[in-house]
Amino acid sequence: MAAERSITRQAFAKINLDLRVLGVRPDGYHELRTTFQSIALADTLTFAHALGPFRILCDDPACPVDARNLVWRAAEQIWKAARRRGKPHDVTVRIAKRIPIEAGLGGGSSDAAAAIQALAALWGVKLSRDRRRRIAAEIGADVPYFFEGGTALGEGRGDRLVPLPDITPAWVVVTVPGFGVSTKEAFGWWDDAQVRQVGRAGRDGHVNDLQLAVAGRHPIINKLVAALKREGAFRASLSGSGSAVFGLFRRKVDAERASVALAGRRRRVLLTRTIDRPTYRRLAAK
Repeated sequence: MAAERSITRQAFAKINLDLRVLGVRPDGYHELRTTFQSIALADTLTFAHALGPFRILCDDPACPVDARNLVWRAAEQIWKAARRRGKPHDVTVRIAKRIPIEAGLGGGSSDAAAAIQALAALWGVKLSRDRRRRIAAEIGADVPYFFEGGTALGEGRGDRLVPLPDITPAWVVVTVPGFGVSTKEAFGWWDDAQVRQVGRAGRDGHVNDLQLAVAGRHPIINKLVAALKREGAFRASLSGSGSAVFGLFRRKVDAERASVALAGRRRRVLLTRTIDRPTYRRLAAK
């Protein structure tokens, strides 16, 4: 029997400090090497007992509330782990959506990780760490990262994780154009263009191999990267498969100035900060 009637969790976004596409695997997925970094931009999810079918409610009309939402898939997996019959029911999930959708910030995956932990507690399911990670990886390649947070190396499909020393805290300006990019599309563009940048990382060693492919369809991406660098970002890049572009700043005042400079009618500009692993775990558990 579940010990709690309602659980609220914060689901934090991530950026990719770098992302190398090493080739196509035999299973059809791409072999990756990426550095994840958690940031203090978060969705808030509330899981509550409510009679009737399992439901997802979200304040963002662009967010799917059916089986396309990874929270739904997480519910199905935890329901099976609880050895319950039929489909999940008697729980409503309310999502206060703050992480932009199809932006390469991991919002859906972070929500799924929060759902795995919250629903396991709500339904009284005991999961070992290994089983929890297996369930997460089945839902999405980067879902396991959101159990860890901080700075971490992701290999394979992004699901093999190696914790790294947390980077020096930085302020983050996230610019989100008025369009989204699906992960499937971005890798398809990489395949079509045969964008192979392995061994050509540049002087600083921080490259997102998908940036060239995505910018080929959406030139604004490179323009935003350049604009952030002009404003003083010590690192700027597409995050994941996009469409969000981020810039890292040492000083808040510089990040605030850049936020104002990049504001525009057709894009969102968000000011946040990096969070280290201990802080991530403390906040994500609230």
